[in-house]
Amino acid sequence: MTEVYGLIFDVDGVIADTEPLNARVTIRVLGDMFGLRDVKPEDFAPGFGRGAEAYVKAGAHIHGLELSDEQAKAAADLREQYLVEALHEEPLPAFPGVLKLIRAALSRPEFRLAIATSASRDLSQAILESAKVPYKHMAYVNGSEVKKKKPDPELFLAAARRMSLAPARCVVFEDAPSGVQAAKAAAAHCMAVTNTVPAAELAEADVICDSLEKVDLATIRSLVDRNPPSEPRRSSR
Repeated sequence: MTEVYGLIFDVDGVIADTEPLNARVTIRVLGDMFGLRDVKPEDFAPGFGRGAEAYVKAGAHIHGLELSDEQAKAAADLREQYLVEALHEEPLPAFPGVLKLIRAALSRPEFRLAIATSASRDLSQAILESAKVPYKHMAYVNGSEVKKKKPDPELFLAAARRMSLAPARCVVFEDAPSGVQAAKAAAAHCMAVTNTVPAAELAEADVICDSLEKVDLATIRSLVDRNPPSEPRRSSR
């Protein structure tokens, strides 16, 4: 019987270098809505990978503003509008190696692929189309479909289910500490790429690399077959 392998891709910071645009747009939102000035891209670091509302709250918190959930949602909605507009004006290419790996896996019957992102369907789809990712041939889970954001494992557990695979047969590609934690909580394998934060912050991942250019299907097979992970942690509700 042929073994089957699952590849689960985060979007922001893994598929494309969205962080500079995310930061620039969110700085604009915080200024427009709340009058915040001197917000810097690094102020958003505590919100990496945790969804749009946590990202907005992180930047505001550094400057002494504690946003309510309602304020954060309104800011996240405006941020998404600005981001989608910006992506149409300045498309973002995929990171080196991403499309090659995806196309190679899609050409092999023993590989299944999924997108799993905390971003909304509209925003993540705009990024995927900008980067020319063939996402219509992949399972697809977005942040609007889950109740819990990373580091909760719900997103990756849902992606594995849509591929009809156990999490232990899957490799999650992540760039943020919360994403690595979510992958491991799902009992999936995790390959972290240092596109967003240093390797030291991704230490829980099974493999850390500086580019997916160095990853091929043999790497995926080896990672899944040699190290069966533990049972998944139940997603909190």
